[in-house]
Amino acid sequence: MLATRYARMKHMWLSIGAFLMLFTYASVACASDLRVGQPAPTIALDTLDGRHISLDELRGKTVIVTFWATWCEPCRDELPLLSRYAQEHVRDNLAVLAFSLDTPDTLVQVRKLASTLSFPTGLLGDPHVPGYGRIWRLPVSFVIDRNGLLVHDGWKDKQPELSRDRLEQVVTPLLEGPSH
Repeated sequence: MLATRYARMKHMWLSIGAFLMLFTYASVACASDLRVGQPAPTIALDTLDGRHISLDELRGKTVIVTFWATWCEPCRDELPLLSRYAQEHVRDNLAVLAFSLDTPDTLVQVRKLASTLSFPTGLLGDPHVPGYGRIWRLPVSFVIDRNGLLVHDGWKDKQPELSRDRLEQVVTPLLEGPSH
C-alpha cells in the first residue's frame, strides 16, 4: 500500500514537472519565433493618456519597442538615454513604444517617470506577449525597420540595456535611408 502511494505521488510530481517544463518551453518558444529580417510580431500600446498605437500604424517609421519597469534600475538608466535619442531623431521617422511591466497599483510612479520621456508609454498588463514571449528580463528592446521587419532582437543581447553606441550601431543606419 505504501509502495502504491509512493508510486502515485512520484507520478503526480513527474506530471507536474513535465507540465511546468512544457509551459516554460512554450513561453520561450514564442520568443524563439522572432527572426531578424522577418516581419515583427504585431503589438499595440495603450498609452497612459488613452491613445491606442499599433505597430501597423507606424509602418514607414523605424520603431523601438522597449519593455521596462519603475523597479528596474537598468531601465531607469536606459529610459532617459532613449528619450534623448528619440528627441534627436524625431524628424527622422523614429518612434518608440514603451511598455511598463508595472502593475496598476504603481501607476503614480509610472506616470511620474513617463512624464519625463519624449515617447508614449503604457502598462503592459500581461507579461506574456504574443510573438515576443514572456517578458522576464528587463530592460529588453526590439528594433523594427520602416518595412515592419525585425532588425534587432533584444533577447539575443548579452547586455540588455541599450547604450548610445548600440543605438548608433543598430538604429541610426535605419534612419539614414533614402528618405534623408
